[in-house]
Amino acid sequence: VEPIPYDAPKPAGHTRFVCVSDTHSRTDGIQMPYGDVLLHTGDFTELGLPSEVKKFNDWLGNLPYEYKVVIAGNHELTFDKDFMADLVKQDYYRFPSVSKLRPEDFDNVQSLLTNCIYLQDSEVTIKGFRIYGTPWTPWFNGWGFNLPRGQSLLDKWNQIPEDIDILMTHGPPLGFRDWVPKELQRVGCVELLNTVQRRVRPKLHVYGGIHE
Repeated sequence: VEPIPYDAPKPAGHTRFVCVSDTHSRTDGIQMPYGDVLLHTGDFTELGLPSEVKKFNDWLGNLPYEYKVVIAGNHELTFDKDFMADLVKQDYYRFPSVSKLRPEDFDNVQSLLTNCIYLQDSEVTIKGFRIYGTPWTPWFNGWGFNLPRGQSLLDKWNQIPEDIDILMTHGPPLGFRDWVPKELQRVGCVELLNTVQRRVRPKLHVYGGIHE
């Protein structure tokens, strides 16, 4: 894997991956570079509303990439079934537009992504590259796909196969682009760091999640 400028020509015989994250329904006017495979590591919506998912899917459908691979992020609330089941109990008024949804509105929300390959603790092989995608992040302000640090997250990371080529996570490992100034702390996952460096060792680890 070799990073290159977005406008560089692709060498013959190579596969070019274009990596993006945290577009939050703001894709209008984005100029996307040329490539073969698009990897989007989550937060493609603000709240995971079906209308937002449809808009994102339409955007994907107009992109020229041969393959598009997508995972959810903490903002894709409706993709996290456990979160949705607990929403009324924990804080009904925090996400009013989501709370108003009926179960039939979001039960199959993933099926709205018809223009990509959606991964959730699963993998796909594209052009000979094994790609694994997972949406989980350490608990941070109680959004979707949040888990307590420690064993709960490690159980998810232990599902990642050792011989994958590309790992897609929504959040970063500890110490890598994870500093949040307003919190005065790093929010990356130490269990993910250890998993990536000591066991999985992918050729490429793609993530987003932190905007600072």
